[in-house]
This record gives sequence, C-alpha cells and structure tokens, in this order.
Amino acid sequence: MADREQPVTLRTRKFIRNPLLGRKQMVVDVLHPSRPNVSKDELRSKLAELYKANKDSVSVFGFRTQYGGGKSTGFALIYDSNEVMKKFEPHYRLVRYGQATKIEKASRQQRKQRKNRSKTVRGTAKTKGVEKKKK
Repeated sequence: MADREQPVTLRTRKFIRNPLLGRKQMVVDVLHPSRPNVSKDELRSKLAELYKANKDSVSVFGFRTQYGGGKSTGFALIYDSNEVMKKFEPHYRLVRYGQATKIEKASRQQRKQRKNRSKTVRGTAKTKGVEKKKK
C-alpha cells in the first residue's frame, strides 16, 4: 500500500486521434523514481482521469522498464466507448480487463496429437492400397 502513495508522473507523446478505430493512441512515459514499477490497473485509472474517459475504455500494454529503473515506456489506447473497444481490441486484452471470458480449449500439444490420431483413422482405406503395393 505504501507504494501507491509514492508519486508517479505520466507523460504522453506521439499522440494520435484515430477516428476510423474510434480511439486516441499514444506512447506513455511513466516516471516512478521511488517505485520498482506501476501496475497497469493504476495506469489505466490515471490515464482515464487525465483524458476524462471511462477506465473500462482504456487499454495499456507493452510496458518496459528502463535499465536502472525509475522510468517505464509503453503504449495506451483510449477508446470512445466500450462498444468500440470490444469491436477492435484483441480478445486476449479484453480478457485481461475482465470484459470478455477466456475460451477454454485443450493445450496446443493435445490438439496436435488429436489431429494426428484422426489422420491414422481417416487413412484406413489408404493402408489397404499400400499393403497391395508391398506384396
């Protein structure tokens, strides 16, 4: 809790208004000299306050802390509305922000094994032809 009370400065640069996607996009520099880093949730609320937007329509990602600490740089998107955000934002980021549910599926390895097993079943008719060639 003591970390949240430490001062954090947000600076935005390369600000672009993107009307086709219904959003404002920018590079965000976060100065946090007395903290190791700042949570994305806190950054979303601070950016929403700064740009007079709803916190649910703000997306932040790609933050990297500079060597030596004290400064992080990342990217932010502020959508005009939640509907526009749900339309254009990638599903995995919507899941991060709690605006969509994660699609549960088998692991990648299990899916590949299932695919290859189905190949052998499908190819039973072909094996008869192969056996004839062998004789």
